Amino acid sequence: MKEMSDTARMVVFVASVVLITFIWVRFYKPPVPPPQTSSQTAVQTSPAQTGVAGQAGAAAAAGAAPSHPANVSAVQASAEKTFVVESPLYRVELSNRGAVVRSWKLKKYFDDAKPPHPLDLVNPDAAQELGWPFSLKLADAQLESDANSGLYQATAAYLRVGAPGATTAAPPQATQFDAPVSILFHWSDGHLDVTKKLTFNLDYQLSIEESASLDGKPLASAITWQGGFGDKGVYKASQLVTVFYQQNTKLNMLQYTKLGVPGNQIQALQQPGLVDFAGIEDQFFTATFIPDGTDLSLWHWTQWHHYVDNNQQTSEPEVEVAAGSAVAGPVKLRAYVGPKDLALLSKVQPSLEGLVNFGWTGVIAKPLLFALQWLHRYIPNWGWAIVVLTLIINTAVFPLKMKSWRSMQVMQKVAPEMRAIQDRYKKYSMTDPRRKKMQEDMAEVYQKHGINPLAQMSGCLPMLLQMPIWWALWRVLTGAIELRHAPFIFWIHDLSVKDPYYILPISMAITMYFMTKMTPQSAAVDPAQQKMMQLMPLMFVVIFFRYASGLNLYMFTSNLVGVGQQYYLNRTRPLPSRSPFKKKQKQ
Repeated sequence: MKEMSDTARMVVFVASVVLITFIWVRFYKPPVPPPQTSSQTAVQTSPAQTGVAGQAGAAAAAGAAPSHPANVSAVQASAEKTFVVESPLYRVELSNRGAVVRSWKLKKYFDDAKPPHPLDLVNPDAAQELGWPFSLKLADAQLESDANSGLYQATAAYLRVGAPGATTAAPPQATQFDAPVSILFHWSDGHLDVTKKLTFNLDYQLSIEESASLDGKPLASAITWQGGFGDKGVYKASQLVTVFYQQNTKLNMLQYTKLGVPGNQIQALQQPGLVDFAGIEDQFFTATFIPDGTDLSLWHWTQWHHYVDNNQQTSEPEVEVAAGSAVAGPVKLRAYVGPKDLALLSKVQPSLEGLVNFGWTGVIAKPLLFALQWLHRYIPNWGWAIVVLTLIINTAVFPLKMKSWRSMQVMQKVAPEMRAIQDRYKKYSMTDPRRKKMQEDMAEVYQKHGINPLAQMSGCLPMLLQMPIWWALWRVLTGAIELRHAPFIFWIHDLSVKDPYYILPISMAITMYFMTKMTPQSAAVDPAQQKMMQLMPLMFVVIFFRYASGLNLYMFTSNLVGVGQQYYLNRTRPLPSRSPFKKKQKQ
């Protein structure tokens, strides 16, 4: 058979391609997609379904990431509604008007009302005037107002765990859960489009996803905590509420006087640079925002809350913060809203332990807090745990006190010789070269008796060694949330606040006075110093009037133990109680 030429092969190839193309186009023509209408492209959410059949769809809707086409239709709810998310730790009320927080109650902590109620971290009076937590912060004031007043459509999955292996639907307005639960808010006026997705966890943390766009173009936005924060029943002055932020592992605190723009405290001021975390706190509680996929920026400002007190119009500053992104786009962050419990804060990443501010005493304060917590496992009353801790500390430092006491006894023996040397050279001025000989004579006396010159200060050594412990305990006993509302006995109902009748500080001063009187002074101590030591209890009682009862309890117990220790030392090897100063005055 004769082979086909190259030209024939080319003709057959081209004909085959044309034939195949004709058949494909004729019989396999793709269908033309129908034109889309605006009603088909609009993304709308619906109110939560309470039936079991609607729960699966609602859960899928809540977990889906929202999308925003360039042209959006209006998305609004028909009426204002309140949604409650409740766990064993907290109860949060949310409103679809602005998709904001109306109440954030902590179930394990209570206010000072009678009877006490779960503590609400939101101040409704201030928030009604100034704005609610989780409001939106935008660069344009009008857009911000629209976003925070719109009626959002809310979608959420409502599930409650009942008997083992069974689930039942919860009431429409309550959410209890044993796993993270989400609620999605969506609102749009046809131009401004906003979504907020809140995912509540079983602990005090939650996740926040928020986005805002105008005519399809993303906007820079932030989530706020405003309208007051913390336990207003105890801390009415907002100076005790602080804005904080951490940058490059350094924690910074801002009092209300440093917030906002100088001369215009209402205008928000952006903190330069990105932050590791930021938020607002009072003595025992915090709302902290943590980046979770979005670089976090911080804004802070002050507004004035006007109210009537004793039939008089007055006002107080309310510090407010916003955390979000300085660039256009969605915001993703986590929030910790709860107690400043050291164990809980250490589990957050990054760690929030620094919010329990021990200052420079942290090296001592943390072990003391851990020791107090350990004692509380076996001693249910925090007050008695403080007493036992005080006994342990005083027993540990007693050998140092005894050593200082013995050194003081040696100094008492050489005191007459030292006084004679001082009298011999007192006629010479301090610049006279012969004064140098006085120092040499005193050094010979020290050497002869084997005394270290620093032993002159040995009587103060135990007190100096206890000063860091006092400072550390002051931090622990006034800042540890474990002592908040912790009763002791009788009139002491809260070890974290001052004694209402000042019995403990007065008792502390009395025991300090007796301990001072029982401690014989060295002959080297002049009468002026002795009088100052006697006046020290009076100065202490004035200072300690305003300190926490827990700290006063420690000081009183420590002094009481000190009286017993001093009695023992006086009985074993007493010092002479008279000094040469008093002998000279009698002559």
